Amino acid sequence: MILFHGSNTAVPQIKLELCRPFRDFGTGFYLTPYFDQALRMASRVSRLYGGGEVVSSYSFNEVVTEDLNVRTFDTPSKEWALFVMNNRSKSFNNMESPDCNHDAKYDIVIGPVANDDMVLLFRQYMENLITLEMLARGMEFRHLNSQYSFHTKKALAALEFKGEVDE
Repeated sequence: MILFHGSNTAVPQIKLELCRPFRDFGTGFYLTPYFDQALRMASRVSRLYGGGEVVSSYSFNEVVTEDLNVRTFDTPSKEWALFVMNNRSKSFNNMESPDCNHDAKYDIVIGPVANDDMVLLFRQYMENLITLEMLARGMEFRHLNSQYSFHTKKALAALEFKGEVDE
């Protein structure tokens, strides 16, 4: 499987210590199976930090994942929403909870991207303006792109840098 990463520079050597914390699935290296999604991220990153729009491609060896702890969310769900909210929270500290990945207990996490619409629903839930059931109903008909996040060196071994992609 080919996955893409959008940035302002090519990333042939992934360094987890440079990855930003408090993302959807925790601190990790994020990729997508969709070139257009990676290009949008490259555009955003280049606007924020300068440089050009660069999309890197990687071959993902899914067979390697048999020895890894992988968490997959097929669709937006209550469990996915709580997982994302907990990972984005700087105050969530229950590291033993399976509903967070601050401690990289999951080598790889696969699931939907929490876009701006989802973030608004999350905020309404956290401010007690809507219930968890209302949050779930608000997610029912959303089409969200997929993301793959890699959180450990063991997980990174499943990726092989293929180079920059123009289209």
